[in-house]
Amino acid sequence: MRMPRRGLVIQARTRWLLVGLALLFSLVLLMYLLECAPQTDSNGSLPGVVGESMGKEYYQALLQEQEEHYQNRATSLKRQIAQLKQELQEMSDKLKSLQEKKSPKVNGMNYQGTKEQTSNDLLEFLHSQIDKAEVSVGAKLPSEYGVIPFESFTSMKVFQLEMGLTRHPEEKPVRKDKRDELVEVIEAGLEVINNPDEEDGQDEDDGVGDRQLYSENDFIEGYYRTERDKGTQYELFYKKMDGMEYRHVTLFRPFGPLMKVKSETVDISRSIINIIVPLAGRTEAFAQFMQNFRDVCIHQDKRVHLTVVYFGQDGLSEVKSILESVARETDFHNYTLVSLNEEFNRGRGLDMGARAWEKGEVLMFFCDVDVYFTAEFLNSCRLNAEPGKKVFYPVVFSLYNPAIVYANQDIPPPVEQQLVHKKDSGFWRDFGFGMTCQYRTDFLTVGGFDLEVKGWGGEDVHLYRKYLHGDLMVIRTPVPGLFHLWHEKHCADELTPEQYRMCIQSKAMNEASHSHLGMLVFRDEIEAHLRKQAYRTNSEA
Repeated sequence: MRMPRRGLVIQARTRWLLVGLALLFSLVLLMYLLECAPQTDSNGSLPGVVGESMGKEYYQALLQEQEEHYQNRATSLKRQIAQLKQELQEMSDKLKSLQEKKSPKVNGMNYQGTKEQTSNDLLEFLHSQIDKAEVSVGAKLPSEYGVIPFESFTSMKVFQLEMGLTRHPEEKPVRKDKRDELVEVIEAGLEVINNPDEEDGQDEDDGVGDRQLYSENDFIEGYYRTERDKGTQYELFYKKMDGMEYRHVTLFRPFGPLMKVKSETVDISRSIINIIVPLAGRTEAFAQFMQNFRDVCIHQDKRVHLTVVYFGQDGLSEVKSILESVARETDFHNYTLVSLNEEFNRGRGLDMGARAWEKGEVLMFFCDVDVYFTAEFLNSCRLNAEPGKKVFYPVVFSLYNPAIVYANQDIPPPVEQQLVHKKDSGFWRDFGFGMTCQYRTDFLTVGGFDLEVKGWGGEDVHLYRKYLHGDLMVIRTPVPGLFHLWHEKHCADELTPEQYRMCIQSKAMNEASHSHLGMLVFRDEIEAHLRKQAYRTNSEA
């Protein structure tokens, strides 16, 4: 009995397709083995050999970093192999369905039609999850505690708010599922950038060779947060080392596969930041602040304006002298000094600094004299504030009293060496809302600060709540480049009971970590134990 010609053709095509897919799978497996093989370069030398300034710890850290890089790459290749296996299975299923010419009916309906309807229903549900989530527009919230803060991450570290007593403010992801999740998200963002569709505004005439392709080394930072009943939102930023354009990708995982929300190019090369600092006295702290400002803003960033609002007359001439000295030495003249002969009021100082700007729209950074920031933070400020859409409320890492943290040293190290994210060196100041980046028009639209608040604290929370009650998105996340330096805090008797309670709470939180405070509380007991041990040792001798 002769087999129909059409059947022979289908079988032949099936065999060739399966052979082709098998060869492709073998090729990817070979690439995986080659990629994961350790590189041996007999002519290469490790950095730092000359002078032997780098110790054993440096090489261990270097080897660990290389090992993690290969592990991440291996995980990526394994994922690609799994996807190819899945595609092979799907192709086999499709060929099998082609051979079965008569599709079975389910309750009188074609099976293929039922499958397509189910897929459409699933996509509709996933898109509805994005619409419900706080991704594109802000949600009106009852208080400052209703915000779901983001957590920030780089390709190697996660900066987290929730620590408990075991986790650290900065750490490498320990759980494999968390590492795999972040690697997958970074790769998905690269896929969106390197293979844009029509929605991304990419010109169809531009070939792949004309586009600038991005790699995992171009990933700068990302933020993520999870709404428990909707999904996880990811904000990713990529940048070429020699460029000023950032690529911003928003992804959302609606408890299912990642779905692209948007992909855009963000140009911050002309974005000026007006840094506003209210001040009264504290001239030594201001001199230290200006040293950081000189290094970061004048020498590195070069796109800032400084507005200092000074209260009172004592110390005003010294502040003027510091500003004029910096201007002479660096040829920097983009600053404004506003003098108010009245009692210090932080809200009024920031309000006056915002209104003193007369050049139209500008991005403002409300700052304090005890804050240390990096050039990377200034770019985060530009990337996470958008006029009429979102304001940026970063969580500051507040440093403890160096006299307690470094009690085993003769003197505390320089400030630059204290800027580390460790449990015993500081904490994420998640109850503080004073440091913020927002556009001037948004600030004026919500009505600015409540100027009735006198003295210390409270004015920043009032402004924060105004944004929560409006339609703007509030980006709340810890950032690695923003530190609050420890300083002696005095709680004045003139404060209201609520302000005094907040001041004492802040003072207690600022002093030392849980373990260091415990050592201070039990110091007498520890010293008595050491004396007993010494006496016992001498007696035995």
